[in-house]
Amino acid sequence: MTLAANPHHRLTVRTGSKIGRLFCAVILLAGCNQRSDVGPVIVSAIGAPPAMVDPGRAELGGPSRLLLDSVAQGLVRFDAAGQIAPALAERWIVIDDGMSYIFRLREATWRDGSKVTAAQVVQRLRRQLAPRSRNALRPYLSAIDEIVEMTPQVIEVRLKRPRLDLLKLFAQPELAVIDERLDSGSGPFRINSRGKISVLLHPAIDPVRAVDDEITASGPEQSVQVIGERASRAIVRFIERQSDLVTGGTFVDWPLIASATVAPANFKLDPAAGLFGLAIVNRDGFLADAQNRVALAQALDREALVAAFAPGWAAASQILPDQLDSAAAPTVPAWVNLPPEERRSGARARVRRWKETHTAPLTLRIALPKGPGSTILFGFIGAAFQSIGIEPRRVAMTEKADLRLVDAVAPYDSARWYLAMACQRCGPAAQEALIKARDANSLAERAQNIAEADVAVEQDAAFIVIARPLRWSLVALRLRQWQGNSRAWHPLNALRDNSQ
Repeated sequence: MTLAANPHHRLTVRTGSKIGRLFCAVILLAGCNQRSDVGPVIVSAIGAPPAMVDPGRAELGGPSRLLLDSVAQGLVRFDAAGQIAPALAERWIVIDDGMSYIFRLREATWRDGSKVTAAQVVQRLRRQLAPRSRNALRPYLSAIDEIVEMTPQVIEVRLKRPRLDLLKLFAQPELAVIDERLDSGSGPFRINSRGKISVLLHPAIDPVRAVDDEITASGPEQSVQVIGERASRAIVRFIERQSDLVTGGTFVDWPLIASATVAPANFKLDPAAGLFGLAIVNRDGFLADAQNRVALAQALDREALVAAFAPGWAAASQILPDQLDSAAAPTVPAWVNLPPEERRSGARARVRRWKETHTAPLTLRIALPKGPGSTILFGFIGAAFQSIGIEPRRVAMTEKADLRLVDAVAPYDSARWYLAMACQRCGPAAQEALIKARDANSLAERAQNIAEADVAVEQDAAFIVIARPLRWSLVALRLRQWQGNSRAWHPLNALRDNSQ
């Protein structure tokens, strides 16, 4: 069976194989998802089954991030549009030119009914930021000097250096405040029951909304069932009208959804901000020369590559999408204005000169995740490299590699995040520029240092930009509050009118 995902590529699947049978089911079961507006919202999150994981001890997978965000709030959280909304903090102020954030906590309770106090919040946040913490956000929070309790309802976050983007980091699930005694948080949901691959959530009691301590039992429509499963099963479940939402889709799974017949009203693409490209993680041999690294970037046909995936997925060639908090416009690679064939001929010339003085075969190991989308990606990258005289070899993400895929949504809107992510292995000049940007003592100095770091990282040629992250969802019509946003983040309490 041959499936035409779009005019630019065809994907062949043996109908007798397991994945072939899944594709057949996806194609045959088509139509707009119009589940009845009764009963719990059922969410398929692509990935491993959701589990309560302490982000200070282990990295969170997609379904577990969604679960943690649902049962444990941070000081603030993201709303349906990806904007900052109150959570444990009902209000806050920023003083001293961005050097101090003061949060006033609202009345909130743990699962056992005891009150959430400022001392508890401070203690738990400090633990996430401790030197031995494995929290994924800790490297971006080095500006925090201390977190202190001012009163039982007020805490202060004091900084060493000014930051205006701190709230977007505090809104991430990795900084949700957990009650370790109860393996839970303060809501907006509570875990009602657990299955092998799913968790059933009921709304938590909000003491602010309770009237005379009389709590009306929540109806089933206010509950959410979160299922962690692979994309193929999630898509079939949605098409069979057994779920309301498939979330966490990436380029890896795109061939599955592209080959299914899903009504346009159900398909959603987030305008995700972030990086999608290849970090050059080995700087030996051919890759020791910056101009050779540039040659790899010149060889790729980005427009053809993204056209093989989702309509509307835009190619990119520069690290920074916008100026953001830099003092200058984003640095654009010098080769961008060259015609495509001139780019490739220049890249072939670099490889040819290298081979004139080196007899060993020129092979580059490219680390990519498993999945059909990665196979298509490798096909485009491999063909481009072969066209200039380089033999590509695909390896797993855990293996030693020369280039490694980066596919990450930006947790906050700072140009330094993009540059640091791109600079996974940079030369001394680029590294020094990034450190200066991080340690700047004023916002003006920081902006100028970021602009200089942008130039240094581009000259170092340590990253091959391809596009911005591809993030897709399947959304039932009953989820009227779902909104695409730059964070590609969709809180479970912001899907329906009655689940606030």
